[in-house]
Amino acid sequence: MTQTDIIRIRQSVNRHIGSKIKISANKGRQKFVITEGIIKETYPNLFLVEIISHKEEEKVFPKMVSFSYQDIITKDVRMMLCS
Repeated sequence: MTQTDIIRIRQSVNRHIGSKIKISANKGRQKFVITEGIIKETYPNLFLVEIISHKEEEKVFPKMVSFSYQDIITKDVRMMLCS
């Protein structure tokens, strides 16, 4: 993992602010959580994703999750653009 890798990933995520994505996050012990969300904001070391929920109570209070760019490099988080 080099600084160039992090910069490249940061630029890629930054280009897709507002885009709908499918996220697969490693929760440990070979368990992955798969959900959809929208990239909301980017910062120098992390980015925020608003999770899309189909539950009524979570629509009132949207869930925001943060991920680091290192999570993508280490493949703890995998993202795919939704069409």
